[in-house]
Amino acid sequence: MSEHHNNNQSICSCTIIHEDVINNVREQLPSSEAILELADFFKILADSTRIRILSALSHAEMCVCDISALLNMTQSAVSHQLRLLKQSRLVKNRKNGKIVYYSLDDKHIKDVLSVGFDHLGEIK
Repeated sequence: MSEHHNNNQSICSCTIIHEDVINNVREQLPSSEAILELADFFKILADSTRIRILSALSHAEMCVCDISALLNMTQSAVSHQLRLLKQSRLVKNRKNGKIVYYSLDDKHIKDVLSVGFDHLGEIK
C-alpha cells in the first residue's frame, strides 16, 4: 500500500465561488501596505543569528560584549545585527556610562519568538 497522499484531495472537484465568504474575508484583510510591512518584519527574522540575539535578549538586557561572548561571535558582527534589529524596531538600547545595553523593543517580540518555537515544538 502506498503512503503517498492523493494530490487531488486538496483540489476542489468543481468550481463554486462563495461570494459571501470572499466579501467577508476581503473586508477583514489587512491593507496591502500592512502586509508588505509584515513581510519585511519576517524578512528580518529570517536569519538565525538575529533570532539567536533576540532569544538572548528575551531573557535579559545585554551589552554587545556579553552577546558576542554568549554567541561566540565578534563584537563587530553582533553590532551589525543589532543595528539592523534596531532599525526594524525589534530592539532598543540605553547607554549607561560607556556601556550600551540592548533589550527587546517590546513584549510582542518575545511573543512572536515564543509562538514560533511553540509552532515548531522546540520549546524545552
